[in-house]
Parts: sequence; C-alpha cells; structure tokens
Amino acid sequence: MLLYRVNGKEGPAHAIERGKMYFTSPSKGKMRFSAMMDDIIQYIQDLPASAYKIIIGSDSMVRNDTCLVTAVVVDRLGKGARYYYHKKIKRKIKSLRQKIFYETALSLEVGGMVHKYFADFGFDDHDDPNVEIHIDVSVHGDTKDLIREVVGMVTGSGFRAKIKPEAYGASTVADKHTK
Repeated sequence: MLLYRVNGKEGPAHAIERGKMYFTSPSKGKMRFSAMMDDIIQYIQDLPASAYKIIIGSDSMVRNDTCLVTAVVVDRLGKGARYYYHKKIKRKIKSLRQKIFYETALSLEVGGMVHKYFADFGFDDHDDPNVEIHIDVSVHGDTKDLIREVVGMVTGSGFRAKIKPEAYGASTVADKHTK
C-alpha cells in the first residue's frame, strides 16, 4: 500500500475513499477522490512555501436532464492552479431554487470531504480550512433572492462563501464542463 508523510504523520494514500466518486483532472484523467487528494497534497508539497487556497464550486446545465459538475480548484496563489471536476447526470431539475440549493449542497459535501481528508492527516489548520465554496448566484438576475440562504448554508458549515463575480470556481471552472 502506498504511504506518504504529511506534517510528520504517515498514512495510507487511500485511507479515505468515498464510494464511486470519481474526479477528472484535465491532465491526468479520471481518478478516485483519494487519488485526487493525494495529487493535491503532492502539488502543495512541491512548493510548500507558497500560499494555497482550495476552491470548490458547482454548476449545472438543464436540458432533458440535469448535468451537475463540481470543481475542486487548488490555487497556488500568484503561481498558477490546477483543478479537478466530478460530473453527474440527474433527472431534470425544473426549479431554479432547487437547482441552486442542490449545487450548493454538492459543493458543501465535497468541501467537507476535502477538509476531512486534510484534517485526518494533520495537513491544515483545524480552525481555518482555507476552503472557499463558490456559489453560482449574483446580486443581479433571478438568483439574487437566494443569496442570503445559500451563503448562510455555506458559512454555517464553516466555510467561506463567494458569489459572482468572485465565484469563478462555479461560474467558470465547473460551468466549462456542464456543456
């Protein structure tokens, strides 16, 4: 079994596995959640003096069914980034409110998994996971009435919330793969 060391702690590379949740890296292809996290940890360890931010955002496209994409972005502040995405198809979601709440819930689920993976191996500061949840809502348009509720969901879960135009994890990265 592959082992790695994080902050002096050794652990199995695949200690956390979330069922059949796969993510896709544009450069490395399809990988399980734990493989994605191992890749993120390696990316961070390659330049440990740099500052990092983990960004999670979801977006969806409704046609005959609903294509939902959740993106995980690792931003090496001022020095580039890499991302991964998870795509799933669900029945058609007709309500905008339901769609936004579902996207936010997906981002929170993945955010919790990412934070837990880091925390289990002592990789982050437990008081500040440095994880942002990007929500696909804006003060302009049909989603403005939902901002307070979805931002409350995110901050109540212990994460920082960003909305458009700062929510590029949802509105740009995840959106790119809903097509």
